[in-house]
Amino acid sequence: MAVESPFRFDLRAEHQRLAGDIRSTQRRMAEIRADAESDDGLISATVGGAGELLDLRLDPRIYRKTDSAALAKDIAGTIHRAVERAEQECIEIVASLLPSDATPENTDLRFDPLLHELDRRARGAVR
Repeated sequence: MAVESPFRFDLRAEHQRLAGDIRSTQRRMAEIRADAESDDGLISATVGGAGELLDLRLDPRIYRKTDSAALAKDIAGTIHRAVERAEQECIEIVASLLPSDATPENTDLRFDPLLHELDRRARGAVR
């Protein structure tokens, strides 16, 4: 004779709730816009939550120097600083879901594989 538990736990509903929370988090992360400026203020970059370059502004004064290698290094460094800021904002958004020692370097903030698995389980593919 099976004893019915007084606790009702609907695994499918829990999967759907978790997937909804993750999708909401993804939307918040997609809205991130992080800016950085070069040390000399001649280069500025804006990136999105996934680190994608959205805007790059070059002050015309950059053309006063003819060192293209230095210019490329400054541009790359400015973009990298903006990406670091975006990653930190992402970590702050999902902090409650992560271990306390989570950092951008040790955390994969792409939730698509997890969402795929949650959707698969919610559809009843895995019991």
